[in-house]
Amino acid sequence: MASTTTDLVTIYVEGSPHEWPKDEPITYEQVVTLEVPDFAQHPEINYSVKYSRGQGSKPEGVLNKGGEPVKVKDGMRFSVSPTGQS
Repeated sequence: MASTTTDLVTIYVEGSPHEWPKDEPITYEQVVTLEVPDFAQHPEINYSVKYSRGQGSKPEGVLNKGGEPVKVKDGMRFSVSPTGQS
């Protein structure tokens, strides 16, 4: 069977599993919204978003607000924590 763009991988945000389309990179805003569903209503709160177990050349890194999205990989882990800055 041919691979489709609807293939899902499981990523973990603060230990909670979430399914995500394998071929769709994820952004800072999307990761934060998975952890903080009302994030869009609180733009004054900034978060630190780090990831591990990522794709080959960038297995670890940081996602920045408004920055480049990162490719997802099955089992990839994200940590989201408020920075206390506004």
